[in-house]
Amino acid sequence: MKNLKAFGLGILACAFFFSACLAYAQPIRSGELIDKASAYDGQTVTYAGEVIGDIMLRGDYAWVNINDADNAIGVWLPRAAAVRIIRGGTYKSKGDWIEVSGVFRRACPQHGGDLDIHAEAVRIIAPGKPLGERLDVNKRNMAITLVVCICLVLISRRLKTA
Repeated sequence: MKNLKAFGLGILACAFFFSACLAYAQPIRSGELIDKASAYDGQTVTYAGEVIGDIMLRGDYAWVNINDADNAIGVWLPRAAAVRIIRGGTYKSKGDWIEVSGVFRRACPQHGGDLDIHAEAVRIIAPGKPLGERLDVNKRNMAITLVVCICLVLISRRLKTA
């Protein structure tokens, strides 16, 4: 009886472990999608990255560019999912980090032969935030040094002519 109980618990633990592994698909990197585009063409992929630029609404759908720090890939997604995205990344802000699952096309016939992903599921992983501009101390010091040098040159030229 003890062996049967231990066996059942072992089976239950294995089932839990494997179901947890299957529930979270690892996002694919843009470099792999681009390098092996023909192998992934028509396949459902999961891709994650920062939303950059504007969210371009087109009727019931929208275009969003997602950058995973290597490359950006255009994603065609339903308008309802696009309006949940709060911030696109710019020089002054970090965009929302999202994960999309959808069909990858290396030459989408619907969108003029562009490489894109037609999203079927969108999940916002982390919200974006504004970036505060930091003063670069080295650049400030260099600017002050250059201004002082220019002033010294101008003063010395003035004194030479006087």
